[in-house]
Amino acid sequence: MVRHGQGVHNVEAEKNIDALLSHDLFDAPMSSLGWQQVFELRKLVHGSRLLDRVELVVTSPLLRTMQTAVGVFGNEGEIYGSDVDSVIAPKNEISTLNNYPPIFASELCRDRLGLRPCDKRRNVSECQSLFPEIDFSLASMESEEDDLWYPEAREPYEEIAARGIQFLNWLWTRPEKEIVVVSHGVVLQHILYVLENDCHPSIKTDLCKRFNNCELRSVVIINKRMMDSDSSATSF
Repeated sequence: MVRHGQGVHNVEAEKNIDALLSHDLFDAPMSSLGWQQVFELRKLVHGSRLLDRVELVVTSPLLRTMQTAVGVFGNEGEIYGSDVDSVIAPKNEISTLNNYPPIFASELCRDRLGLRPCDKRRNVSECQSLFPEIDFSLASMESEEDDLWYPEAREPYEEIAARGIQFLNWLWTRPEKEIVVVSHGVVLQHILYVLENDCHPSIKTDLCKRFNNCELRSVVIINKRMMDSDSSATSF
């Protein structure tokens, strides 16, 4: 699980939380510090050979998460900058491998919906033109325009949790075992809340704490229905 690098909306929110209501922050891209964080994580992923094991990357379809997904796990020649009009970021000096995992976009792991323009996505066709290496063919990405975001209120936490369970169930339909999820702090945290009741008490606190920008956290998830275990609140 990876949270996106720092976005320009994160910078503005530290000054004034009401800035997140500004339409100037629509689908907020990463900040310059966010790109530094991405390049550092890319070094770690390549240096540790973690990329050798990754079979699939699933990203939220918001700009900052797609920039993070491609910046960390994509081809070095296809790293996009924070300025959407100038698509290529400064080339870094990280050595790269020959094989890169496929990257899919999914609405199920996007940020908390509603009210804040920074959390509203671009049309799918624009996303495809900016990120041709990302696959937008999943069923959750069928709508060209963002028909999930609404201007009146923020998505309730209960609905984020339900979306997280739906996302986990979808992951179990995939044949891959080593999957990277590039998403948002609140969404990743609520996915982990679903799992915390069945993890060992000694790791609950660290497991469910809020993600830092560009933090990578490895989690092993087991489907208990495949182990003939006793029933509980969740299947994981």
